[in-house]
Amino acid sequence: MRRKTGRILRGLALLSTLALGATACGGSDDSSEQKQVSAGDIQAALQKGGTVSVWAWEPTLKTVAADFEKKYPKVKINLVSERSGDKHYTALSNAISAGKGVPDVAQVEYFALGQYSLTKGLTDLSAYGADKLASKYTPGPWNAVSDGKAVYGLPMDSGPMALFYNKKVFDKYKISVPTTWDEYVEAARKLHKADPKAYIAADAGDAGLTTSLLWQAGSRPYKVDGTKVKIDFADAGAKKYTETWQKLIDEKLVAPIYGWTDDWYKGLGDGTIATLPSGAWMPANFATGVKNASGDWRAAPMPAWTKGDKASTENGGSSLALPALGKNKELAYAFVEYANAGDGVQTRVKQGAFPATTAELKSTEFQNTKFDYFGGQQANKIFAESAANVASDWSYLPFQQYANSIFNDTVGKAYVSGTKLADALKSWQNASIKYGQEQGFTVEK
Repeated sequence: MRRKTGRILRGLALLSTLALGATACGGSDDSSEQKQVSAGDIQAALQKGGTVSVWAWEPTLKTVAADFEKKYPKVKINLVSERSGDKHYTALSNAISAGKGVPDVAQVEYFALGQYSLTKGLTDLSAYGADKLASKYTPGPWNAVSDGKAVYGLPMDSGPMALFYNKKVFDKYKISVPTTWDEYVEAARKLHKADPKAYIAADAGDAGLTTSLLWQAGSRPYKVDGTKVKIDFADAGAKKYTETWQKLIDEKLVAPIYGWTDDWYKGLGDGTIATLPSGAWMPANFATGVKNASGDWRAAPMPAWTKGDKASTENGGSSLALPALGKNKELAYAFVEYANAGDGVQTRVKQGAFPATTAELKSTEFQNTKFDYFGGQQANKIFAESAANVASDWSYLPFQQYANSIFNDTVGKAYVSGTKLADALKSWQNASIKYGQEQGFTVEK
């Protein structure tokens, strides 16, 4: 989803500055200094009871919280769910900065974890045994929440990508579902020639989509080692992406429409936007936002950058983390483990969440689920295979949220002017480097 700059930048700037101080807002939470918490300690806390404040917008947590309270009647889960996105992070950053009103548990998207963990604003959950849960999760989400032996959250969901396509449109114009990105370009040409009002996709510049496609192509533009950062969009994977996507832009084969707008929903509904590369969380959005096209759409594996390659990628996803200044740590961790690694996972999956846990992804019940919206297709089989084929060595910047906020001012120019995509990525790189250096990071390119 597109992100606006707004107030979040002030909180982000503060976080980045704090990252470089001798002490951070949450104090030291290094695993070497943490007291190990046993299962017995956690059970004792559950028996004693107390209140856990949770800031999270994910809707299935309402049921999970109620179930947790039934199982542990002495524990009260105070769920604050009215904020999401920028407002959520602004409130969290402000609370951490003020040193008061910090929640015991916070939902943090994978791309934003670094800006909090670097400041020592999050509790290292390995002290609670979270490091022993690695095998429960698919590689992409686990890599996002862990840093060496440290674990800064438990994965709540994941966004392995698939290519959603309008079968009705493809059948009408006798277009084959592309298995490579070169075939995707050819499909775009055939479609637009047959109907000049129809486009293979909508793309006016989206940071999340761009980084996901770079990830799949094998590009690794970000390397992070504490406050040392390297940013480079000139590797072979990035070249694959820019050369292919430049053709779509130059030939005007993608609709210049931003995602999540009225025009976007209209295009998905009337067939003038024929595909959508997106995360496995998208089906629920189709069902609620594009009701008139029910039965027209299907899911397919992401096209490969090299024929036969199975590499996939992630788009989106969140963790539940314990802010270092939060209280009731044992109770908070018990709730997080219940929600993301225990009985709460099944509850959330049944309500439409896409899991990050391998057991659910591999289960027959999950994979055989039929999606009425997709004409009865068992789409979870495609999503689960995608999740298994995500490379686990991707990194985000510790100030990724700021980098994403300036995407349209840099890379976005490639969609509205003669600026080449490769040059626009270089501008994004330079602007991100400048910001990182201003905040005190050691940044190289």
